[in-house]
Amino acid sequence: MIGVYDYTVILTYCSLLSASAGIAFSLSGYGHPYLGVFFLLFCGFCDAFDGKVASKKKNRSEEEKRFGIQIDSLSDLVAFGVLPACIGFSLFQHSTFIKSFSLTNSWYIVFINIVCYATLLFYVLAALIRLAYFNVSEEERQKRENGKRKMYTGLPVTSSAIIFPTLLLVQFLLKIDLTFIYFLLILGTGFAFLAKFQVKKLEMKGILLFVLVGVIEFLLLLILKLMK
Repeated sequence: MIGVYDYTVILTYCSLLSASAGIAFSLSGYGHPYLGVFFLLFCGFCDAFDGKVASKKKNRSEEEKRFGIQIDSLSDLVAFGVLPACIGFSLFQHSTFIKSFSLTNSWYIVFINIVCYATLLFYVLAALIRLAYFNVSEEERQKRENGKRKMYTGLPVTSSAIIFPTLLLVQFLLKIDLTFIYFLLILGTGFAFLAKFQVKKLEMKGILLFVLVGVIEFLLLLILKLMK
């Protein structure tokens, strides 16, 4: 069979499967944005360690390394590009404010639908461009210098694994509808993907801190949902 199937890519494959499940749950008739968030958090956990796991294998061929880079970006597009957009769609569908507002303002809700869906499409496109740019720039960087990258240009797409779950956790705790805030945030995040500011790459301590935050968010959401 074509492809690579050893332990160096297992976390990337798990991330993609988790993202696909999250998309399915978010878009199903019985779906809910909080279900999608659980899968998004797991994707973030997988991404935090996939590179470290892959680097443990010292005898990887050049083809295996390039394959790993490509599937990592393809998986990230689904996990941190498409899945947050699907969570936003589910949030929009379950928004109590939008449902009540649409009863008396049918013409306005059509406009809101168009704007919100266009925002989600922009976000996915921005994530795609960001990942493609990173792949190209990383290949060029490796031709010029050795060692690992120390800075990123633009906000890494994996940041969505912390950004959007945090907002939904706040919504759950405060018991208020933050759907429009979510869409403003997803719009701003999309622009941040394409912006030309420099972001320092996290060292292991920073990665572990973000993983800890993600685990806490996961447990809080899970406990609160079970207690509800």
